[in-house]
Amino acid sequence: MANPTTLYSNITQVSVDSNKYTETVRMALLILLVLCFCFFLYFLTIILYVYFTTAHIRENTRYVLFVHMLINDTLYLILGLTLLVAVSYKVYLPVSLCYVLVTIGSISFIVTPYNLAVMALERYVAICYPLRHAELCTPQRSHAAIAVIWAVGLIPNIADFIVLSSSVETKYFSLNVICSWARLLKAPVQNTMRSITLILSFTLVGLIIVYTYIRIMLVARKLGSGKSSAFTAGKTVMLHAFQLLLCMTAFSSHFTETYLKDYFTFLAIANFLLFMCFPRFLSPFIYGIRDEVFRKYIKKLHSSAITSG
Repeated sequence: MANPTTLYSNITQVSVDSNKYTETVRMALLILLVLCFCFFLYFLTIILYVYFTTAHIRENTRYVLFVHMLINDTLYLILGLTLLVAVSYKVYLPVSLCYVLVTIGSISFIVTPYNLAVMALERYVAICYPLRHAELCTPQRSHAAIAVIWAVGLIPNIADFIVLSSSVETKYFSLNVICSWARLLKAPVQNTMRSITLILSFTLVGLIIVYTYIRIMLVARKLGSGKSSAFTAGKTVMLHAFQLLLCMTAFSSHFTETYLKDYFTFLAIANFLLFMCFPRFLSPFIYGIRDEVFRKYIKKLHSSAITSG
């Protein structure tokens, strides 16, 4: 007969080794996330430096919207990474603070596709109504559009707060919880409202991008030049569509975490990296490096750094 003490010791050792392995993998994934985020911040800093030190870029509606999208994505990534670390290491936060962080993250998540829609509309006006572009697409109107985007993004969260407040007692907001969206679901209608908001938002943005792309490419065909500004604008709108598609992959994380969370220990971290971070990490490359103006200034900055070094 096996010695019970030895058997218990072996089981304990396996458990310890498993915990060490789990912690090692978790730390590796989090370090990878942080490194990618630092790389993203490096390009973001360069783009913001060029933007704020170049007057004619700050007066261009296209670049105002682009920089707003980058700043918004940075806010989302900071909040998402903070909450992910808190959940991974079971850090308890007051419900009131948790709700504020989750709400800001939720708004910044939905603001990105709205911003893509407005950027597509700006290209549409520039190509289809060039004589009115300077009148319609001004920095002031861009800032107004950004304010409207945030207001629209806030509306579903106000409705969610009303539903949550009516479903719980006041003392609920003073409790401490492991902060996640699931912890704040106290009524089935909250999840329904969230799903409807996301589906309607992405559908509307998708229709806007498809419509603007078709109209722009019709103008490009009339011009008949593959190097015309209309063809360039069409490619830009297609990039908006590509990024919107990447943002929509975030839907899959809900299903994978619902049905596969018991089989994959690090599913939440992997989902956050692939479906939340990856589309946003691409923004500086898709728009910043591809754009001739930013590319020229980035090359100039690197040349100056090499020369001074």
